Amino acid sequence: MSEGKRKADGRDKGRRRFRPDGTPIWGQRHIEGPGVWVTCVKGKEKQTVGELYDVFESLAKQLWPTESASTADEPQDSDVDDEEGGGADDIEKQIAKEVASMKRPRKETRFANCQTNTPCVVFISCKPPVDPVRLVVTHVQNVVDTGVTQTRYTQRLTPVSGSCVANASEIRSLFTRIVNDALAAEPDKKFKYKIELRMRNHNTVTRDKLIPELAKCVPEGHTVSLDDPELFILVEIFKSVCGISVVKDYYTLQKFNVMEIANTKNLRNGDATGRIPGKQKEEGAPTAVPTPTETVAEVQ
Repeated sequence: MSEGKRKADGRDKGRRRFRPDGTPIWGQRHIEGPGVWVTCVKGKEKQTVGELYDVFESLAKQLWPTESASTADEPQDSDVDDEEGGGADDIEKQIAKEVASMKRPRKETRFANCQTNTPCVVFISCKPPVDPVRLVVTHVQNVVDTGVTQTRYTQRLTPVSGSCVANASEIRSLFTRIVNDALAAEPDKKFKYKIELRMRNHNTVTRDKLIPELAKCVPEGHTVSLDDPELFILVEIFKSVCGISVVKDYYTLQKFNVMEIANTKNLRNGDATGRIPGKQKEEGAPTAVPTPTETVAEVQ
């Protein structure tokens, strides 16, 4: 019996298994590259990933409609074939089409969930040509305009244009690259900026030492402003990963907390339709709750 059990264990170890969100268990996706950090209602991480897939895919089709054009002309041949003749030839053609569709390469998704193994925290990576900053700002602005989030459990969205290992030298290198790329869009303008540093489950790099080092990486002529910044440099450190992006109107848009934005707008307007289209506000529906322990540092 023990020998049979050992054989079964050996087969199980080599078997590829998947989580409900499609992530393989034996090959955990590493958190890297551009993406979006998301805080959500505790215990609803899987549901948050599912609802954001729908929202992000819908926005991506509008903002980067490059992959949809190739499939527009495919169904036309089948209508012609159905009208012509019949019998065995039609069956053979139908079988050939089904085989060809099975051999067609699988369409690559532009978003992928990366396991964080932490309650209330989700990371969704974005593949080119998706720009996480433009994606999140567009979604947040839609929520501001309509008061509808299209999501039930999502709270704050933090886009990152790049990620690296959370050590001082790697962070400085990534910070310099991301900031220079952002400033290159308006090379003649001098901005007032603020560094927003948020750290979760990390104690290797200290904020008191990191922020002055990062401020030195900003090109000369741009000044620090804690009260009225034009640019916000978001530095998100989670465990051993650091992500960085440059955004505008961060405070005006309530730090990209879509749940807070929708709740505020709906309460102000006395709207009873809630944050989700077609749904009435329900008693006990999730409201904004504190996110996991985090520290936010400002440039001194």
